Amino acid sequence: MGGTLLLQATLAAASCGDARRADELTDWAAGVATNLRGYDDTHRTSFGPIVVDLARVLSVAQRGDADEALQRHVAVIRREAWRRLPAEYRGAYLVDVARAYLQMGDLRGAARALVDADSVAPAEVRCRPLARTVIAEIAHANPAPAGVARLATLVGLAR
Repeated sequence: MGGTLLLQATLAAASCGDARRADELTDWAAGVATNLRGYDDTHRTSFGPIVVDLARVLSVAQRGDADEALQRHVAVIRREAWRRLPAEYRGAYLVDVARAYLQMGDLRGAARALVDADSVAPAEVRCRPLARTVIAEIAHANPAPAGVARLATLVGLAR
């Protein structure tokens, strides 16, 4: 469980603008993850190297480097370990990535990430306040991407 707490601290440091500390904490969590055996997830946190990489993507995005974050994201989701994560974990992560796409001004990328998140874990998209905010921002584009227009209707943001 200590690795998961380190990643939470990473994201907190990144959100406070302390990039150096976020990097240190991520590196520390990476060290913990490399020492795990495959069956060491007694608390069912899914903590491991792939989750450290996801946190690194989100940390980089949080501090405003959406371009680097999205480059890392593309590499991470190609890995087999990504597909083995619980659906809720992948869905929540994809909502956060959609926000990074928005930071870059890439509405299509944001829409694609949201639609992917909805196909993996609909509750993560339809119930999370952050997802609703991202849906609303994308839905206001003219024209709104079809998948996002559908999501906006499903969550009550469009009539």
